[in-house]
Amino acid sequence: MKEKVLVTRSSMPQLEEYIEEISDIWETHWLTNMGSKHKKLQEELREYLGIENIELLTNGHMALELSMQAMNLKGEVITTPFTFASTTHAIVRNGLTPVFCDINPIDFTIDTSKIEALITDKTCAIIPVHVYGNICNVEEIERIAKKYGLKVIYDAAHTFGVRYKNNCIGSYGDASCFSFHATKVFNTIEGGAVCYKDLDFGKALYRLKNFGIKDQETVDGVGANAKMNEFCAAMGLCNLKHIDEEINKRKQVVERYRSHLLGVEGIQLNPIQKDVTPNYSYFPIIINEKVFGSTRNEVFERLASEGIVARKYFYPLTNTFDCFHGQFDSSLTPIALHISKRVLTLPLYADLNLECVDNICKIILSMKNNKILD
Repeated sequence: MKEKVLVTRSSMPQLEEYIEEISDIWETHWLTNMGSKHKKLQEELREYLGIENIELLTNGHMALELSMQAMNLKGEVITTPFTFASTTHAIVRNGLTPVFCDINPIDFTIDTSKIEALITDKTCAIIPVHVYGNICNVEEIERIAKKYGLKVIYDAAHTFGVRYKNNCIGSYGDASCFSFHATKVFNTIEGGAVCYKDLDFGKALYRLKNFGIKDQETVDGVGANAKMNEFCAAMGLCNLKHIDEEINKRKQVVERYRSHLLGVEGIQLNPIQKDVTPNYSYFPIIINEKVFGSTRNEVFERLASEGIVARKYFYPLTNTFDCFHGQFDSSLTPIALHISKRVLTLPLYADLNLECVDNICKIILSMKNNKILD
């Protein structure tokens, strides 16, 4: 039986390196509550990313949820349905109302030309999503936010290490929330972080992630438990040492895909954005079935039959989830709906064999016009 090729595979250091990193935990018995590993990773990430402040959390979802709480947001939030469930759920779980803006068809980020028409007297924030490593139009979002006095919290889960005009993408907005989940370019097994500038926001966020505790005898707020533990921080310290090498390996995989699929009629590739240093986090293709001759689902099933696990990511749109049945009209975001039915993310990770990439592309191309190629 052929070994499956999964859509992603977690980057991990050598076992000996991780064991060495965690060995002193057995001396201190300090497992969580902002220990030395946590503090060291926080500082190393701040330096690597080149940002002013960063707070580590247990995952990227809590980074989003607690950032909204720390800003005390009320009312409506403009966002996009072309995202993972976490973005929309974080908004709703905060008692906020998501107002869905469509995406642009080129880089799949929020269409900034459609934001202002959605702003009402109830709008309190914009939560845009950087997608597949593609960054939003940060200048236009900043202009709109300043004009209407809105907060901006970026869902930056896909963009660790991405730079725009040599600035860390985490330096934009009032807050930028990263995911360090096992499937991401940089992982801490589970984890997340918030980059920010305002120190009062940082204090509020810190207390929210630690039960609302002000000091040993004062708890003057209702908080959560969203602290990163020492074992996750240790994994982050190890993986950070190799992150540039990992991104370069992913670049080689992406370039191999592009060498096969660029210019193929009926297949749209992820764009190369101007002034952006990418992290090669995902390799999505958009399949136009009328031109290509096979649907996204047919390609997905064919790959699966060969033991290759691709992903319909993002599908379905969050504004079509069963848990929101009848609440939102997906026809108001037609481009996002169109893309969601045609997008397929192909396997991509640092150790993916380039010959495997060749085979994946051969299978995809064999589906063009439903003709099997020799």
